[in-house]
Amino acid sequence: MRKHAAARTVQPHMRRLIPAFLLAFAVPAAADEFALPAEGRDAIGETITAEAEAKDTLLDIARRYGLGYEEITNANPGIDPWLPGAGTVVVVPKQRLLPRAPRSGIVINLPEHRLYWYPPVQAGQAPVVWSFPVSIGKMDWNTPLGRTTIVSKAKDAPWIPPKSVREEHAKRGDPLPAVVPGGADNPMGRYKMALGIPGGAYLIHGTNKPAGIGMQVTHGCMRLYPEDIETLYGMVPIGTQVTIVNQPYKWGWVDGELLIEVHPPLQEDTGQAPSLTDLTRLIVEATRANPLAIDWIGAERTWREARGIPTPVSVAGSRTASLDTAN
Repeated sequence: MRKHAAARTVQPHMRRLIPAFLLAFAVPAAADEFALPAEGRDAIGETITAEAEAKDTLLDIARRYGLGYEEITNANPGIDPWLPGAGTVVVVPKQRLLPRAPRSGIVINLPEHRLYWYPPVQAGQAPVVWSFPVSIGKMDWNTPLGRTTIVSKAKDAPWIPPKSVREEHAKRGDPLPAVVPGGADNPMGRYKMALGIPGGAYLIHGTNKPAGIGMQVTHGCMRLYPEDIETLYGMVPIGTQVTIVNQPYKWGWVDGELLIEVHPPLQEDTGQAPSLTDLTRLIVEATRANPLAIDWIGAERTWREARGIPTPVSVAGSRTASLDTAN
């Protein structure tokens, strides 16, 4: 698949810039495929930077690099998402820690707004993982946690909006028909995969409004960019296990160094703001079998900022750094 030009990650994470002329010729990008890290390593990808073109929004840059709305905006506080301005250096958070979940089938981490696909390993091939940004269920329509499977797949299927969804649209002055024909203009996009969650209303599908990808805005389904759902649909067989988790705070190891990755919690969880006690518990869990010195000042800064960027917090080599110098 098409690979993006990328700068190697050097603390404090972003040094080289993607030349602006490359962005001018970029096209909507499919999701990324990565080699599955070996045991003891949990990170995939690299954090890079890019220069915005005059007509770019952060959403344009997000789609270009296979990211969602909240990923790009959380990583770039203080930058106007609708008019970042020509030449503005934008952090592109392409590095991430794998969720603490089985590395098989599909894993969806809701606060991260991201889907991971671990294909079965073919004989003679190295294991890989694919990563896709997704929209998830909003507070009153939250996506359920736990394990399920893909029970059916369909292309260009009509959409029959549930009564509750039709009532919600009617209140907004945007009535829906009883049946929406299949095709590119369907709100579900052209591809859908149904989950075996009771009620049959939960799907992984595309969209005809890609600007909303990477947000907590759906009626419980997982929504992907049109190009991403087409790719995923072609790879995932019926019967695939799907694991849905709620992990706003992740930790992992790279070459013996501890990293944490912090995302804002889900809307329904914001009543219990994360505390430094939660941070301490996270690091105690991470270092239970491998004690090491922690840069607590850097860890607390990463915890507060919640920018979704894996950041070293162990003292080794004094590598912990804030991203402030990148802005």
